[in-house]
Amino acid sequence: MIVAGIPAYNEEKTIAKVILHAQKYVDVVIVCDDGSKDLTAEIAQKLGAIVIRHEKNMGYGAAMKALFEKARTLNADLLLTLDADGQHDAREVPKLIQPIVEKKADVVIGSRFLVKNEVVPLYRRFGIKVLTKMTNGSGGNNTITDGQCGFRAYGRKAIEGLALDEDGFGISAEVLMKAGALGLVVTEVPVEVGYRGLETSTHNPLRHGLGVIATIMRLVVEERPLIYLGIPGAVSLLIGLFFGLWALQLYAVYHYIVTNIALAALAFTMIGIFSIFTAITLYAIIRAIKRERIK
Repeated sequence: MIVAGIPAYNEEKTIAKVILHAQKYVDVVIVCDDGSKDLTAEIAQKLGAIVIRHEKNMGYGAAMKALFEKARTLNADLLLTLDADGQHDAREVPKLIQPIVEKKADVVIGSRFLVKNEVVPLYRRFGIKVLTKMTNGSGGNNTITDGQCGFRAYGRKAIEGLALDEDGFGISAEVLMKAGALGLVVTEVPVEVGYRGLETSTHNPLRHGLGVIATIMRLVVEERPLIYLGIPGAVSLLIGLFFGLWALQLYAVYHYIVTNIALAALAFTMIGIFSIFTAITLYAIIRAIKRERIK
C-alpha cells in the first residue's frame, strides 16, 4: 500500500488540488490538519482523505510524526510526503518512489539542486545548502544536496524504524541523521518546485533555520555526550584550575585576593563540573535506552 502524507496548516486554497493530484499515484491520502482555522480539514474529508486533526497548531514536526504513526497503523509499504501549498508536482511521484519500489533505497529525497532550478530564491538556496552541510556533517552522510525538501518517500524499514521526536522544522534533519544511524539507504532524485506567495509564506526562514540548527546540535550532543560535553567540560575545569592556582599564588605574594581572577576560577570550575556531570548522566541514560530498545 502506498500512502501519501500531507501536513497542512491553513491551506484551504490549495489542499484540494494537492489531494486530487496525489490520489492519481497512491492508494490512500492522509492529511494532518495542524490546527487550521480555515476549511482545510473539511475539504480534505470531502475529497476522501483520512484527516488527522490537531486542536491547536503543534508544528510541522508534530504533523509529520502523526502521519508516520498513521502510516504504521495502516501497515503502509511506502509513505510519500509532500507539502499542502502545491509547490510539489505530483507528476514526479513515480520518479520519487521508484528507488524504493526497486528496493534500491529506504528513503528518497526530492532535491531542488540536482537540476537547474532558478525558482528557488537566492536566500533560501543559501540557507538550505548551509543547513544541508550541517546535517551531512553531523550524520556522516556527505552525498545529500537538499536536506530540507519535504517531498520525500519512505520505505517500510524507514516507516517502522524511525523514532522521531522533533515537533518543529528540525524534523527534516532528524530524519536524515537517524536514518544514517539506523543504516538506512538514503538517495535523492531531482525535482522541481513552484513557490507561491513567498512574501506571505507561513514558513519563516529564520525560525526554520534556527529550529534545524537547534535540532542538529541536540542530536549530536545526545549521540556523543562524552565528546561534545565531556571534553569541553574537562578543558573548562583545567582553565578553572589554572586561574585558581594563579589566584592562590597572588595571594601568597601580595596577601590579597584578586577578585576577577578568583571569580574566573570559580566560574570555569563550575561550568566544567556541570558539563562533565551532564555528559556522564546523558551517556548513562542513552546507554540504558539503547539496551531497552535491543530487548
